[in-house]
Amino acid sequence: MSSLRIFNTLTRQPEPFQPIDPGHVRMYVCGITVYDLCHMGHARMNIAFDVVYRWLKASGYNPTYVRNITDIDDKIIRRALERGITIRQLTDDMIAAMHRDFDAIGIAKPTHEPRATDYVPQMLDIIGRLERNGLAYQAEGGDVNYAVRKFPGYGKLSGKSLDQLRAGERVAVDGGKQDPLDFVLWKSAKAEEPLEAKWASPWGEGRPGWHIECSAMSCALLGERFDIHGGGMDLQFPHHENEIAQSEGAFGHPFVNVWMHNGFLNVDNEKMSKSLGNFFTIADVLKKFDGEAIRFFMLRTHYRSPFNFSDASLDDARTALRRLYTALEAVPADDVSIDWTCGPAAEFKRAMDDDFNTPGALAVLFELANQVNRSRSGADAGLLKALGGVLGVLQQAPKAYLQAGEGLDEGFIEAQIAARAAAKAARNFAEADRIRISLAEQGIELKDSAAGTTWVRTGAKAGVKA
Repeated sequence: MSSLRIFNTLTRQPEPFQPIDPGHVRMYVCGITVYDLCHMGHARMNIAFDVVYRWLKASGYNPTYVRNITDIDDKIIRRALERGITIRQLTDDMIAAMHRDFDAIGIAKPTHEPRATDYVPQMLDIIGRLERNGLAYQAEGGDVNYAVRKFPGYGKLSGKSLDQLRAGERVAVDGGKQDPLDFVLWKSAKAEEPLEAKWASPWGEGRPGWHIECSAMSCALLGERFDIHGGGMDLQFPHHENEIAQSEGAFGHPFVNVWMHNGFLNVDNEKMSKSLGNFFTIADVLKKFDGEAIRFFMLRTHYRSPFNFSDASLDDARTALRRLYTALEAVPADDVSIDWTCGPAAEFKRAMDDDFNTPGALAVLFELANQVNRSRSGADAGLLKALGGVLGVLQQAPKAYLQAGEGLDEGFIEAQIAARAAAKAARNFAEADRIRISLAEQGIELKDSAAGTTWVRTGAKAGVKA
């Protein structure tokens, strides 16, 4: 069906992709813990796997895409108590904000978006299986822990031995554990925690540990074995390692065929961190840049590579995206069907089949835009738009996109264009130049042609020729 090759973190090499069920791809991606607004690292990960989802569909597959929501967690409980609201109120508000942000940057809805709290019975079932298989035990304090050293395959995803591994940041090492690497499956309820954070279980009241949530939701919606599991590089250990231990320990067979991880996001070459003061939410960035420019910016880096975020790089990406829209604005696009066997479409396909190489695919779009500028062909413009659509870009009306943005309103700009034309007609070229320069300094570029004067927003002050 396709020649797609994917780098598999589990085997540490690119592999030809073959779904378990021909034509049907089952994919799970770890979603957001909804205690706060989504940040640019979330944008990075979710755009990466949105592209995977889109390319699977473009390649003729029928993908079932599950992206979960973690709506019970220490941070969620603490934040709800701080705000004096219920956990459900907090998580509903944060999920709504997440959807607004994701819609703005063009992230498609997954097939399923399960909330962890709806799958507690499935989590309890897996924990029970693990206990019966000798892989889980209840500690003196009431927590139920996973006995890591009793699972022979632990460490195969991270490629480290048990002695090299250490407990992850979310795993509190305490005296109730048989080994520091053991992780919690079920957290015993604390008296001070709200009632809505407590569920009944065979081990007493409590709530699920973080890792068990994904094993339960993926199994319930995709089956005990599925094709692709994705997430950020920071989730490889311990979260994904622990998912493998839980699922394979409970069901006795391989869990996932292909593991995918996107690279870290840095800000000006330093890891994004609130403590460093370089932490940006998606909503913050949307105040300065439109969502499609943010998405295009992300696509310029391969999903497995470290990604460096800066305003200067975003400005450059916005300018590059406008070049593509300018080609489409000059030549109306025909409606075309993509023939993946020849020409720019075949080059685009080769790039995307090479482990979702979006920088290579974008290079094809720029070559095609140059071709549109030369040929003035509606068919070429149609192909540019169609290929852009596969990546989730270039689907807006070109003129509307080029003229959109903050600042001067359209009526004022048109009035200035008319005043400039009147100044030219009166041979007052100094005034005409002043108007053009003034608009350019406010991010408005004028374009003169035999048909008249049009304008676009550049998004930044520009060097000017009168």
